[in-house]
Amino acid sequence: MTFRSFVAIAATVLSSAVYAQAYPSKPIRVLVPFPPGGGTDIIAREITQKVGAANGWTFVIENRPGAGGNLGIDGVAKAPADGYTIGLGQTSNLAINPTLYAKMPYDPAKDLSPILLVADAPLVVVTSGASPFKSLGDAVKAAKAKPGAINFASPGNGTVAHLAAELLQNAAGFKTQHVPYKGAAQAMTDVVSGNVELYLSSVPTLLGQIKQGKLRALAVTSTSRIESLPQTPTVSESGYKGFEAVTWFGFVAPAGTPKEVIAKLNTEFNKALKQADLQKKLEEQGAHATGGSVDQFAKLIKEDIVRWGQIVKQSGARID
Repeated sequence: MTFRSFVAIAATVLSSAVYAQAYPSKPIRVLVPFPPGGGTDIIAREITQKVGAANGWTFVIENRPGAGGNLGIDGVAKAPADGYTIGLGQTSNLAINPTLYAKMPYDPAKDLSPILLVADAPLVVVTSGASPFKSLGDAVKAAKAKPGAINFASPGNGTVAHLAAELLQNAAGFKTQHVPYKGAAQAMTDVVSGNVELYLSSVPTLLGQIKQGKLRALAVTSTSRIESLPQTPTVSESGYKGFEAVTWFGFVAPAGTPKEVIAKLNTEFNKALKQADLQKKLEEQGAHATGGSVDQFAKLIKEDIVRWGQIVKQSGARID
């Protein structure tokens, strides 16, 4: 190595270190790839408020829904790699969509820098609070009596909820009419009103409506009951042993974002996730705080692209 090369490398390292020390010097934009009020939006707001209050940082949440979350995460992938645009991705747009969509605007493995896994959460099968279905068994029985006559809504084609519903139908041996929505808000309105009989989405998205009695929770997709819905049985308890389907949420940045900045974000988000009050808030929303290293999150994304890819292929779901 020449002296000039050494000086250039040293200058780059020093510049990066100085940049990281000064970071952030302005608001950090957080792209949420789903509408306000959904599980991803709720979790993004809870954790950024906690980190912002602890450090004096300013986070600006920008909801950018569309294309199963692809629109928002593509906004992250194509943003300047300076640490001032990050996104809260989740299973659909980081692990499922690469197989589901014939053409992706970004490659999760190449165009994004993982920051950390924030939380995971089970899904919950719900019906209207006025529905005659009092249990998952009631819904399955009705669906078997009239195959394809009952509507089963999801937040969108190829989402974790859609694929989990397909897995449930395969496990229980019934068939419904899938009704995909562009996010949770309109779907919840139609389920509450009875226009759609069944709906599957993340617990954080639906918990408020369940507690208000507007929706009735029939079963959760985790292997054990959850604290926020202690009276709701699991799908496994409802007669389909071993059934499990969960979704996860994690922060990502554009590829090429300085490692020192990624490390700083990882550290501060992990600190927040270790706080009992934030853990409690997430649990109240039906989510479990996780945290961890950059490498652990990168490994999860890589493994789940393969795992969910197989499920997508088995389901026959495809978006051109």
